[in-house]
Amino acid sequence: MNPAASLILLPLSAIYGAVTRARLAGYRRGLFSFSKLAVPVVSVGNLTTGGTGKTPLVEWVCRTIDVVTHEGWHEGKRVCVLTRGYGRANPNTQVIVSNGADLVTSEQEAGDEPFLLARNLLGIAAVISNPNRVAAGEWAIENLHSEVFVLDDGFQHLRLSRDLDIVTIDATNPWGGGRLLPYGRLREPVSGLSRADCVIITRAEQAEDLASIKNALHRIIGNVPIFSSRMLTRGFRSLAGDPIDAPSLVTQPIAAFCGIGNPESFFNHLRREGYELALTRTFPDHHQYRQSELDTLGDEATASGAKSLFTTAKDATKLQSLTIAVPCCIVDIQISIDEEESLVELIRKAISNSVSGSK
Repeated sequence: MNPAASLILLPLSAIYGAVTRARLAGYRRGLFSFSKLAVPVVSVGNLTTGGTGKTPLVEWVCRTIDVVTHEGWHEGKRVCVLTRGYGRANPNTQVIVSNGADLVTSEQEAGDEPFLLARNLLGIAAVISNPNRVAAGEWAIENLHSEVFVLDDGFQHLRLSRDLDIVTIDATNPWGGGRLLPYGRLREPVSGLSRADCVIITRAEQAEDLASIKNALHRIIGNVPIFSSRMLTRGFRSLAGDPIDAPSLVTQPIAAFCGIGNPESFFNHLRREGYELALTRTFPDHHQYRQSELDTLGDEATASGAKSLFTTAKDATKLQSLTIAVPCCIVDIQISIDEEESLVELIRKAISNSVSGSK
């Protein structure tokens, strides 16, 4: 960051911090009211902006709830994801992305991450994009008969009460540069982690010093459970959706591109999978691609000697109407939780206690 930008952004970070602390204090002192939905709410959020691996965790939580509610009550509870839906065409409106059985809107209307979640969770969870998560939840209870909510990106959405607060910390950049927005990436002071019911360190496989991150977390949150997680490749597919046996079919080197919050984590993931990257290109998070950009990208990939392009599943949601001259491979990623059974039990207890308390 250049000195001129620092002179501007540092005071703005101080103002942002003062407003954030005042807002948090207002909720603690009861100046702002909480809204509680009639069914359990599990929140998945983060302390920093973008790219913490939260979306794969939201999917994992939904699948886990689907399993534990079948086990616990012998009938699956209807799960619904409540999300803001960043990057969509009309961000202030409510959009039903999926009713749980069918996709009912486009990526442009839903937002890329909600659309990806909705597609991956068909038959498991509905997805609604709405900045007013309370109104969306009430609508879902009335119209979709939702029985458990997963609040996506919910840690700072204090208005809605939750039964379990899960916070992700990205091992590749745990503290957001140590500064609040807009100078750094912190959404609130790290002391806010004291509100968390558990913390999940994501991308532990890319951590330079995982032990020091855990030690720092323990100093902040005491005995609150801390879990480590890793990103694994679930599979590869073409833009048309056909499975690809990438390790055996792809000729090295490759080129890779993405428009996500932490692009280096994706490129490093590919390197850990054994791929030689001749070219990498990054675009802004939630980027809407133009054909001219993909034409240029294809030319650059060819010039670098790459025979194929790799990108993320999130980016792929915005490529369906476009063409790429170089073969494009989509990498589907899933999260793996260390000591998974303990986290499953936390979720099970939170839902069970909420259901018991509402009777």
